[in-house]
Amino acid sequence: MRIFLASGSYDVAYGGPAFSVSRLGLALAKKGIEVFLWAPDESAVSSRVIADHRLLHRCRGPLREAIRRALPDLVHDNGIWMPHNHRLAKVCNNEKMPRVVSVRGMLEPWAINHKRFRKVLAWWLYQRNDLRSVLMLHVTAPMEKKHLEKYRLGVSIEIIPNGIDIPAIKKHNQERVGVGLGDNHRIALFMSRLNPKKGLPMLIEAWGRVKPKGWRLIIAGPDEGGHQREVERMVRDKGLAQEVSFLGPVDPESRSRLYWSAELFILPTHSENFGMVIGEALAHGVPVLTTKGAPWPLLEKERCGWWVDPSVEGVEKGLRSATSLSRRDLSDMGGLGHKFIRRDYSWEKIADRFIKVYREILST
Repeated sequence: MRIFLASGSYDVAYGGPAFSVSRLGLALAKKGIEVFLWAPDESAVSSRVIADHRLLHRCRGPLREAIRRALPDLVHDNGIWMPHNHRLAKVCNNEKMPRVVSVRGMLEPWAINHKRFRKVLAWWLYQRNDLRSVLMLHVTAPMEKKHLEKYRLGVSIEIIPNGIDIPAIKKHNQERVGVGLGDNHRIALFMSRLNPKKGLPMLIEAWGRVKPKGWRLIIAGPDEGGHQREVERMVRDKGLAQEVSFLGPVDPESRSRLYWSAELFILPTHSENFGMVIGEALAHGVPVLTTKGAPWPLLEKERCGWWVDPSVEGVEKGLRSATSLSRRDLSDMGGLGHKFIRRDYSWEKIADRFIKVYREILST
């Protein structure tokens, strides 16, 4: 079976999809599937996220030429709205090539309301018809499927979560990753794109109210649209400059060291279709505080985190609870999270589920 996996980018700054799509490709390749990765910025060739995975075919050049060289049995696109997504839909429709689309949270209510006019126009010009022409739509959580069903596209929707890279569990080594902290400080980590969707102003407001003694908040990730300046200004205005540090973009090699350095991971998001960083933190044995904008109600059921309302009050409540716990208590919660991720989110299991779906599509 030959699968053409397309994504907006495989560059680390692109966030979760750069990791989830490339890791899916590698997991499929390890199962004997011939996988071709392509992105419009040619990062399938240059990305450090993919590294030296010789099992994967990395495609370069214009889309039509890349598909002609790959001759795939099925095309799996990731994301919507972008010009390359529309071009890919047209190529597949013209060539009568089977196509599935992972929506990647781009039809969630928050995402739709962001630059709404442009999206409504694109929806009626091409996006609605592009989605109606697929053989399957893929989502990563029941909440995303529920939102997608409201569009009545007449296409089957399959729920398959992202897989997670699972490191061997170890005790926190208290590495400080160059942030200049003493050994007595406890670290709460935010690591994602610095984008308004991620809810950092809520977190800074809540942190200023709680002011957890002995804790530092580390914010890591690439800036988008100057949002970091807004958050830094808020940190200064609230007198939190000694408690909050910004690391900027983090390369793949440093991600694990950052997770190991933290006792708590926080993603105060307004909207996520999955939230790769949540799974990554849990895989590293770090308990997670996130909002109901992310589809992780199992954090509370599995006793490995907090799932709060997406508001300053909700984040404040979770933050007070989390930072009041001892290192041992948080470590125990993190251990439960690691077991939970290992049990349900290994890439091997996720690849098996996709292969089953691909085969069903190709057999019809």
